[in-house]
This record gives sequence, structure tokens and C-alpha cells, in this order.
Amino acid sequence: MSNFEYIISSLPYLTADFKYADGQGFQSLMDEIRESLSEKDSQVLDFFLKSFDPDTLGPDFYAQALEHPIPFIREFFRFDLNLRNAKVRFLNRELGRGENQDVVSGLGGPEDEGLDIDGYRFRGGEFEEARKVDEALSQSDLLSRERALDDINWSKIDDLSTFHYFDITAVLAYVAKLHIVNRWLALDEDKGRELFKKLVNEVRGTFKGVQFE
Repeated sequence: MSNFEYIISSLPYLTADFKYADGQGFQSLMDEIRESLSEKDSQVLDFFLKSFDPDTLGPDFYAQALEHPIPFIREFFRFDLNLRNAKVRFLNRELGRGENQDVVSGLGGPEDEGLDIDGYRFRGGEFEEARKVDEALSQSDLLSRERALDDINWSKIDDLSTFHYFDITAVLAYVAKLHIVNRWLALDEDKGRELFKKLVNEVRGTFKGVQFE
């Protein structure tokens, strides 16, 4: 059985000049989390981590994610699919290509006609964040655009993990946010530190609130 309380309460201590310690990084933190997960929950984490490999994000992956038994995974990747397709359509317009070129629809070609997928759900369904995403993509400064998109992503993770304190959803939400932080530590160290502080304070605050009220 997974020890979620231990995972949440054992987050790395934050300092003003936070950096990964020598030999540490995103993967080492994942290894630490995994040590307290059951085999079943570790497999769930493995599936979630696949999404951080761009080569994995194709129709087969989304087909599995949108039918996953864990609601957070289904809804996170429904949002992720919509966000990915919004980015592709934006680039298509900028480059003068067909609007739906390279969009992941799940419809495939003739060889995929037997694929048993609900087309509406696979295309993403309603995209509540569409307007905010369009506004973010319209920003001329690339760095500002990426920050705006990550803010939308962060907010969506919060929405999907509300009232989840010590379960696999809380862990997956933390990992999703840490992935954002890790990217910004590589791109912009100050922004990465800011996001990391926000992430640690959020999760530590949740733990203290639940345990010590």
C-alpha cells in the first residue's frame, strides 16, 4: 500500500537559491516518490511519465489515457490533447498550412477504421480553456507565451486535484507541476525557483492543514 502521507510530507526543503543538489534532478525525485508507492501505483506513475516524452504523445497514448480508470489521468490528458491541438492549429495558421494538419484526432487512416474509440471524447470534447489558450498563443514574446500557457496548465492541474490530499491524484498533480518547474529551471532559473517555491508551499500547506488543524 502506498504511503502517500510520507511522500507529501517529505518534499525537498526549499532555499532562496534553490537548485537541484549534485547528482539530483527530476528523475531522482521520481525515484524517491516511487520508493513509497505500491507496485500498482508505481505503474500508474510510469504511465503518466510517458507523457513527458514527446515521441509518446500520439493517438495510441491518448486512446489509453482517455480510457484510464483514474479520473485525473483521463481529464488531464483530455485537456493536454486539446492544448496540443490548439498549438498545432496556431502554428498551421502562422505557416499557412491546412488548419488540421498534424492535429491528433484519433481518426487515423483506413488502417485504423476498426479502432474502438469514442471519436468525440478522443478529439477532446469541450475545451473550456480555449479562449485563454488563444490569448496566450497570440502573445508575440515567446517566453511570455510559454509562461502564460504554463499558468493555464498549472491552474488546470489545481482544478483536477482539488480535495485530493493523500492519494495517487495528489502525487500525479505534484509530478505534473514539478515537470513544469523543471523545464523553467532549465530555461529561466529565477522563474523556476518561483514556481518551485509555489509548488512546495502549496503541498506543504495542504499537509499541515490536513494533519494539524
